[in-house]
Amino acid sequence: MAKAATKGTKKAAAKSAAKVAKPAAKAAAKAPSATKASAKPAAKPSAKVTAKAAPKATAKAAPKATARAALKAKAKPARKPVIKLSMLRPSVNNMTVRVFARAAGLDPSETDAWGHTRSPEFLARNPAHLTPMIEDKGLPRGVLWESCAIMQYLANKHGLDKFYPKAPAKRAMVDSAMFYLVGTLYPYVARATYPALGFPQYAGEVGCSDAHPDKKSEAQKAATAAIAEPLEVFHSFFRDGKPFIGGSNPSIADIRLAATLEFLAVIDYALPNWAKDYMAAIEKKLGKAYAEPAGDVRGYIAHVKSQATA
Repeated sequence: MAKAATKGTKKAAAKSAAKVAKPAAKAAAKAPSATKASAKPAAKPSAKVTAKAAPKATAKAAPKATARAALKAKAKPARKPVIKLSMLRPSVNNMTVRVFARAAGLDPSETDAWGHTRSPEFLARNPAHLTPMIEDKGLPRGVLWESCAIMQYLANKHGLDKFYPKAPAKRAMVDSAMFYLVGTLYPYVARATYPALGFPQYAGEVGCSDAHPDKKSEAQKAATAAIAEPLEVFHSFFRDGKPFIGGSNPSIADIRLAATLEFLAVIDYALPNWAKDYMAAIEKKLGKAYAEPAGDVRGYIAHVKSQATA
């Protein structure tokens, strides 16, 4: 009896356990689908909210980012190449490079070499003891003198076609004008003005020879009279009705010519009207880039003339 009761009890317990297990299993089986169902509605709204919010956030962030970039650009301007330039302020040869470097935006670092061109340190770098002189690591000997060569080099290096055109024909005219100036016009200007300026002249020039003062005066007058012819060549041939030798903008030849003509003020040379207008147009076009170095030359000329009349 005890055994039978036990068996009956076990069967009854098993049946009731099975009844309880079936609903639990069904519930468990349904639970994942319910979870998925509940997950889907939750995911969709959040995705929509994110999609709607993202464009707004991007739209708001974009102007801010642009503004920040603009501020950074203003705060950190592009670095300009620095040119180390040794120069003499009263000299128009030096004025030429000083004007060009400023007009080209090359930010020259200038050193006044007055009284130092014959020093051992200067001669070690520049045995010709001439100014203007630039220092640049890209040069075979590290330095370069002669104003026209310096302008050509810098224009080529920095792609300054505005001042020194790449087109062979146009460039040839600029080169021709500069070489004609250096070989013909400038020697006349030097002979006419250097004695009045107190500048030493090159070996063999009448101004520094042992010739009689009358002969020196004769040579100076002859040089002054000779200036008119090459000057007219610049007007009629090289400019040929254009505002400048370079066309609508001053070229390196124009800068060299205008600087050269500055010296003629020391002998009160009567420039033709076209030359006066030409020099004024270059100064107006180049602004402070021309006016500041020209001011040093003009100041020295005014000083020399005041000493002569004192």
